[in-house]
Amino acid sequence: MDSSRGISRRAVLASAPALIAGALQAPRASAAALPFSQPTPIRSENGVLSTTLRVAFTRGTLAGVGDVNLRLYNGQVNGPTLRVRPGDLLDLEHINALPPNPDQASHGDHNVPHHFNTVNLHTHGMHVSPAGDADNVFREFTPYDPANGLTTTSYRSRIEIPADHPGGTYWYHSHVHGSTAVHLSGGLLGAIVVEGAVDRVPEIAAATDVVMCVAELKLSDGQVRQVPELRAENDLGAAESVFVVNGSFRPVIQLREGEVQRWRLINASAFTALPIRVEGHALHQIAMDGFALTRTVERDGVTLSMGNRADVMIRAQSPGEYRVMAGDILLATMTVRSGSGVRMDLPTDLPGPAPYLDPREVTRRRSLTFHSDRNAFPGQPFPHAFRITGDGATPATRDAADPKDPTYGRFDPAYVNHTCRLGETEEWTLRNDSTGHSNHPFHLHTNHFLVTAVDGRPLATPVWQDTVGILRGGSVTLRVRFDDFTGRALVHCHQLQHEDRGMMQLVDYVE
Repeated sequence: MDSSRGISRRAVLASAPALIAGALQAPRASAAALPFSQPTPIRSENGVLSTTLRVAFTRGTLAGVGDVNLRLYNGQVNGPTLRVRPGDLLDLEHINALPPNPDQASHGDHNVPHHFNTVNLHTHGMHVSPAGDADNVFREFTPYDPANGLTTTSYRSRIEIPADHPGGTYWYHSHVHGSTAVHLSGGLLGAIVVEGAVDRVPEIAAATDVVMCVAELKLSDGQVRQVPELRAENDLGAAESVFVVNGSFRPVIQLREGEVQRWRLINASAFTALPIRVEGHALHQIAMDGFALTRTVERDGVTLSMGNRADVMIRAQSPGEYRVMAGDILLATMTVRSGSGVRMDLPTDLPGPAPYLDPREVTRRRSLTFHSDRNAFPGQPFPHAFRITGDGATPATRDAADPKDPTYGRFDPAYVNHTCRLGETEEWTLRNDSTGHSNHPFHLHTNHFLVTAVDGRPLATPVWQDTVGILRGGSVTLRVRFDDFTGRALVHCHQLQHEDRGMMQLVDYVE
């Protein structure tokens, strides 16, 4: 692990942790033969998880992919898994060892990609404070300043996890507006596991607990595109994708015939929804976006929009090799070995919260539309406009009320789009009227919501989520109760290139 300058490839490879999930290492003979491994786990002790997340450029060889030079946490493509319990404290030191930003000057338009070497931390899906030194995405951890003789800069996050926090699967990533897509496209991410009641269900406790975090790398000559190359004609979303699981390219996971495992599936892609299935096997879903269900649901597969998680149980069938697919994308291979009479059970009843928020409690309704315009800013490096219109839309720069102005509805960090009062329940209707984008995943920070209808049709069983995909021409209706925490947070599209370019709003949670 080290800065990308002034160090040999051999020295970097020698200093990289050996055989750690996602670590950069010497290439193997065959990418298909890569064994499945999990990210390094770090557990809380005596109610505190104290560790360091160091962000630096790391050179090395990613087996099956090639030589790379990426911004990484602790030198790993997919950072360590943070395992905590309700009531714990996350005490994190952040070291930014990246070089100074090449675009040091402030931008006249903050809704363009910029300042890729500035980082921070978002604990995606967690119900924790968005203020102060907690899950505050308005903080910025700047890189070192050689003028001050510094080689790194250090920051701290102290995130108190409520004693009643749901046990489940969450994740973390950098969330600086203007650089989120670039950071995620280089593997700057990791999983968070909150242990809880669902883990004590006997059939779940007996199963091997497996983190499967899928990242989508966007590489050009082993790097994520930089300023000034990152322009419309070199759009990250159009670049070729390399999908890795826990930082490994197409790894092989082994099970015994009849064995049951619990897979924590995380879609940590910035661009692509993942319809995940396993050949010849059903997926028995037990949780969605960190919330346990009330009963196990058998599915042929699960579709995860960008940012979604699903916990599933899988029971190995006949011996053989089975592909783990996301549509036509090969993510991994599952090899089932002959067993000796192994037959593990699947859970049925689960300790999840009731999928219900009383509609009679709704005090306000809001309607938001996710809208994009091609070539709205002709002649500029980033000509397309991404915005959220409807209730609370950001005023335009010229005629504040003109929805045809392409600046109408684009993110403004000084403008509060929604003021939400603690203890109140609201109903939001989300629409996608974009002509060129098939999915705008809606993500709300701090509070989970209950999805009650899709395309105007009520769901037979509503689902608790923190991120939900809105397909082109479609709609989603949800109810949300604002609980526990005041402070400013965000709603945005989790196609993160859209968020970086303005498809985001500011929410103020107040007493």
